[in-house]
Amino acid sequence: MRYTVLLGEGVLPPDVALTSLQSRCPTGRAAVRVAWEQLVQPWILRQIGADLAHAPVFVGPLFAHCPVVVTIHDLSFIRFPALFRPANRFYLTAMTRLSARRARRLIAVSAQTAKEVTRLLGVPPERVDVVYHGVDPMFRPLPAHEIAAFRQRRGLPERYVLFVGTLEPRKNLLRLVEAFARIRHSGVKLVLAGGKGWLYDELFATVKALGLSEKVIFPGYVTSDELPFWYNAAAVFSYPSVYEGFGLPVLEAQACGTPVLTSNVSSLPEAAGDGALMVDPYSVDALAVGLDRLLTDQPLRQQLRGLGLAHAEQFSWPRTAQETVRVYRRALAEGEGM
Repeated sequence: MRYTVLLGEGVLPPDVALTSLQSRCPTGRAAVRVAWEQLVQPWILRQIGADLAHAPVFVGPLFAHCPVVVTIHDLSFIRFPALFRPANRFYLTAMTRLSARRARRLIAVSAQTAKEVTRLLGVPPERVDVVYHGVDPMFRPLPAHEIAAFRQRRGLPERYVLFVGTLEPRKNLLRLVEAFARIRHSGVKLVLAGGKGWLYDELFATVKALGLSEKVIFPGYVTSDELPFWYNAAAVFSYPSVYEGFGLPVLEAQACGTPVLTSNVSSLPEAAGDGALMVDPYSVDALAVGLDRLLTDQPLRQQLRGLGLAHAEQFSWPRTAQETVRVYRRALAEGEGM
């Protein structure tokens, strides 16, 4: 197969040996991006003689001359509409439905998401393939002296509970903060790392109201090159989200050898496997007990470290790529039978 990547803004990494075509349009602007996706892309696909197009994030070109594969990462905008700005919700809902109907095959990033694609978008299950994300090799246990140097450079305590992700309601951070307030471990802090998403004011207000301003750290967005250090230096990684398409941070933490506490709902059991402590994310008591166990039960910590490392090894980007190519071949083969 010959691959061509159509880029909006941004460039391919230097080590990626693929042909790319760069848009001159300012696709960072929503209206321009939509016009580029739906008007310019079909024209480019015809010009280069594409046999198949892959839309990797929800929305594909509706008027492409060739078959299209679309990846669905989650359906949070349908499941939790109140958590989205009206314009974003309307666009994602309408265009994802249309793209799903137009696509020859759909890729879901978990079995749970595949079920929701069938149930909420009305797509026959035989048109949906599950392809899991991979874990980058940079997520691995790091030498103790490197972790200590990072902790000192960042002014971090010897022990902290880490969360990584956008600060938004479905990440369930209010309950995590309330659970953290119930555990009493001297010197342990809670680090909520990630950029501000939406409806986050209540989170900051809750931290202040509970008297945790000195115990909860908000470092903001964490760059990818530093992220392995944050995972490695943490005593516990907590990811209590109430809904995920997959839950890649759970696997990244496991690959770094960090004990994980996560939710027993949505697709998170798929991401965690048997390498995490899973609890009811709607129960502050359950979250508090889980945090306390992972901070104090050394045998459990060691058990989850081993299981988590073994589980994370099953997920790689080369495997993701191979399975994605199989979807391409399946889509093309189905066209030959039409």
